[in-house]
Amino acid sequence: MTLPVALVGGLHSDARRATVERLLAAVPGSVALHHDLSTAGRGTVLRTVRDARGVRDTGETPLVNDCACCALREDLVPELARLATDGATGLAIVELWDSVEPKAMAEVIAAHGGEGLALTSVMTAVDPALLLPYLANGDDLADAGLAAAATDRRTIADTWARQLEYPPVLALVDSDDADDEDRALLTQLHPTARRIAVDGEELVAAAVAGFDVEAAAAAQHPACALLPQEADDCGVATYVWHHCRPFHPERLYQALEDLTCAAARSRGRFWLADRPDTLLAWDAAGGALCVESAGPWLASLPDAAWEMVPPVRRAAAALDWHPEHGDRCQHLVFTSPGLDRDGLEQLLESCLLTDAEYAAGREAWKRLPPAFDSLLEV
Repeated sequence: MTLPVALVGGLHSDARRATVERLLAAVPGSVALHHDLSTAGRGTVLRTVRDARGVRDTGETPLVNDCACCALREDLVPELARLATDGATGLAIVELWDSVEPKAMAEVIAAHGGEGLALTSVMTAVDPALLLPYLANGDDLADAGLAAAATDRRTIADTWARQLEYPPVLALVDSDDADDEDRALLTQLHPTARRIAVDGEELVAAAVAGFDVEAAAAAQHPACALLPQEADDCGVATYVWHHCRPFHPERLYQALEDLTCAAARSRGRFWLADRPDTLLAWDAAGGALCVESAGPWLASLPDAAWEMVPPVRRAAAALDWHPEHGDRCQHLVFTSPGLDRDGLEQLLESCLLTDAEYAAGREAWKRLPPAFDSLLEV
């Protein structure tokens, strides 16, 4: 017998708990499994198993490498396997702790599909009225008591952004404080998500609809991410900026603070003139920016290596293919209330190579000041 497993996560703890309670009440034989990482300071993670009638079981698991999230990974699958073998559980609901991101947990469960587990849903619970306050909160998780490990350097904003954008389903609680701007922002941040009411009939169907881990990962990969499209509604706008010419590393570096603070959320991929073979990922929220290498552009790989690249990546590259630069491109998306599109466009354009710099060619580009070395930890 295969046990369906639904993940419910999100920093909006009241909305998350409301979603879980609704599923427990609506699905016969459902059980919720929750690991409380707030006890990590005592060296353990507290596990609770409950059903619609209340708590059925509690237990503790020790930290792994001083990491509460690692302990969660080690303990989660055995507990789910135990529920699968008892034959009495109709649905296992994994209520993720506040700052746990769903991607890692979804991939852990999916990797153990041969052990009687079937990941059938990943959803993030959302209170629309809290969407922007959390997205604008640049505080460290550690300062809020929400870090999953001593080395956890994430912020509330970037954690919330990933929780929001990864799952195909968003479970929305009814909020009197939410307005049209909040709803427009939610739609633009994750336009492909299925938005369902926590108290609606669709929630149960969504919990067992099925989930494709590989497709979800591809949708978040910088090279082929399903980024939002241009939009403007209720004072919220999304600006999509495309360009083939590379950035001048020094001018872009000097503009990072202004670009990062220009929108509540921005993300995408870009390339620097002095690093023509490196695909760089842009991920900003709450006034903080993360820039990381996401591997090589396909155009920089030998033909034989293309067979090792997933088809979705090759398809995404084909859409942006340039006769000279291949899939190298600037594709940045900015979403925010009160967005200054014209100002953003002018600032971004000013960071590109000038005509003279561009004409100098790649050998000259590689001699430009390597402004991003410290940011990329080279």
